[in-house]
Amino acid sequence: MNEPFDKTLLERINPVFNTAKMTLFQLSYTGDQDAARIAKKLGLTMENTQQESTEEELLSNSIILETRFRTMGALAEKTGLTEVDLPCGYTPRAIEFARKGIPFVGLDLPAAITEAEPAILSLIDEDKRHLVRFAGVDATNYSSLEKALDGVSGPVCITTEGLLMYFTDSEAGQLCDNICRILKERGGCWITADPETALHFVVSTQAMFGDRFMEFLLKGKKRAEDKSDVPVSDRTMVIKPGQAEENMQRAMMFLMRHGLKAERLIVGEYLPELESLKKTSPEKAELVRQGLMKVAYWKITPIEGIKLNTEGIGGDDFGLEAEFAGDVLHFRLRGRLDTLTAPELLSFFEKAAAENEIHGVVADCASLDYISSAGLRVLLIMHKRCDMGVAVQNVNMTVREIMEQTGFDSLLYLDQS
Repeated sequence: MNEPFDKTLLERINPVFNTAKMTLFQLSYTGDQDAARIAKKLGLTMENTQQESTEEELLSNSIILETRFRTMGALAEKTGLTEVDLPCGYTPRAIEFARKGIPFVGLDLPAAITEAEPAILSLIDEDKRHLVRFAGVDATNYSSLEKALDGVSGPVCITTEGLLMYFTDSEAGQLCDNICRILKERGGCWITADPETALHFVVSTQAMFGDRFMEFLLKGKKRAEDKSDVPVSDRTMVIKPGQAEENMQRAMMFLMRHGLKAERLIVGEYLPELESLKKTSPEKAELVRQGLMKVAYWKITPIEGIKLNTEGIGGDDFGLEAEFAGDVLHFRLRGRLDTLTAPELLSFFEKAAAENEIHGVVADCASLDYISSAGLRVLLIMHKRCDMGVAVQNVNMTVREIMEQTGFDSLLYLDQS
């Protein structure tokens, strides 16, 4: 007979597991009755979910959480599509959407689903339960995601809140590939609050705590990093407040390398009425609203590529395939990019740039055997010409060593996977 499963293993294997319960209690603290009912069913209290938070911090965190939960929900509802909430955690969005007749799919770690599904379904009217389904998944595993969506018809709106900050770049890249594939096959969009989560935390914390905001900012960062494997600031898809413009370009390029493009939706322009803001002063509430005009959630969709004619370029030693994906030029390079072949690539790029607006270049080097200093200079010329620069991916060990030895790895966006 199998021994009873030890749930403490979940926290050790995936420390973020219990964060979902903490956020549920924070949402119930705002006055959300559905969240309060779920929290009661799960036995959640201030003592077992908010051990490190003062009342002041709890209010600030609840404002941030309600902003994200309400605004993301409103954006998803506006699409008119089946929502796929990843990770769904223990939040009551399934109850809210079922009440409105909107199909909802909740995806999370299997252990979270095991607890959340019966508690949430029990609070949904029986005649509405057919609109809701839950499944345990690994977000980096495409087959688990596709299996979870089996039977879901039509396009989908995938939402993520608080996921990417816990993923390494490799994991985030796999997630992007999976979502891109799902959206290309089914249609729809991905709406995420994750890239500008840190910016959101900064503007809200500053509005609430004034000159003391840095103290609470550092405490929040430490709490997040305690639940993760690598420093949060190391994520390409998490924008650091002090380097927002540069980080945003890197994040956009990261998406483009995975076949995706993003539109920024300013939070303050979509913000619904928040109950949590009524618990603070009118002055602070207004400062929060003003700060949210500087923060955006991202609506992400697949890029449709247009192949370009590369006939007559290269030969036995060098080959080139190219396509436009939005305003980004994608190259697939083959063979040797050296003194003899580099001028052909530069000529092709300059002709393309004269006829089209190019904001970035992605160079796929999976079939590139060698690159000389002349080839590297061509990439650098492109990098300087494009406001989003050049991203180099799928490089072999030989090409990577050449880039590292010459220092070009620090000048270009070199895929580190």
